[in-house]
Amino acid sequence: MTLRQRYDSVLAYFGQAMPDAGTELHFDSDFQLLVAVVLSAQCTDRRVNIVTPRLFETFPTAEAMSHASPDDLLEYIHSVSYPNSKASHLAELARMLVRDFGGNVPSTMDELLRLPGVGRKTANVVLSVAHGEARMAVDTHVFRVSHRLGLVPQSATTPLAVERQLMRYIPAHLVPRAHHWLILHGRYTCTARKPHCEECGLASLCKYTG
Repeated sequence: MTLRQRYDSVLAYFGQAMPDAGTELHFDSDFQLLVAVVLSAQCTDRRVNIVTPRLFETFPTAEAMSHASPDDLLEYIHSVSYPNSKASHLAELARMLVRDFGGNVPSTMDELLRLPGVGRKTANVVLSVAHGEARMAVDTHVFRVSHRLGLVPQSATTPLAVERQLMRYIPAHLVPRAHHWLILHGRYTCTARKPHCEECGLASLCKYTG
């Protein structure tokens, strides 16, 4: 099987198994998406969805959050991972959005990367989910599943290397969904420890040896 055939097989399976895959984060605006993604770093979407309803009720917009201090925000997000640094980032991020972008979330990679707490993965998620761009955000699930399925070589040891390989072989129109396919497969089937191989429709393609 060639690498192209491997990609075609994996994408065909996911397209049939998860045709409507999307983010599991809850949000009502681009700003709320950005905040939720920042909070989700090294934290589960489930936990983020528990804390954001109260947070967004009090601070629904960048303008509202720009008046909050890190301590104000910490009251709402204390149960997520690294709450102190995330509270500081969100307070600074909201103020920058108001000061430099009219309260709107920017729509380019370079501008997003200027925001406190926003790295390449977060920016890719926002551009993909909010704007439908062909962007591949590589988190721990995408990284793990891509290697186990043989979509990337073992020499691809960084998120950027994995991103570039996936972008090379996945058709642009499928990238936004493929991002979620890989995440959801890693979250529920191809888990880090004790993957559910007996339930996996891609077992015959897998290179995982345990």
